[in-house]
Amino acid sequence: MSKWQVQVDREACIGTGMCASSAAAYFRLENGKSTAVQDFVEPDELVTDAAESCPMEAILVRDGDGVVIAPEP
Repeated sequence: MSKWQVQVDREACIGTGMCASSAAAYFRLENGKSTAVQDFVEPDELVTDAAESCPMEAILVRDGDGVVIAPEP
């Protein structure tokens, strides 16, 4: 299975920390905004759950083909 790409729109992020608390292996807060720990990760439901729970939809997860898988369109 190919890796997923994780992107955080730091301009859209309001720094709730929901992603960092629910998926600390993948997200952390820097200067009050979320950032991805790694740009490419092994598929993990924690990543898509974090993207779905972001109130600003600031997290984008793409599959190995570049198709957005979270948040759901």
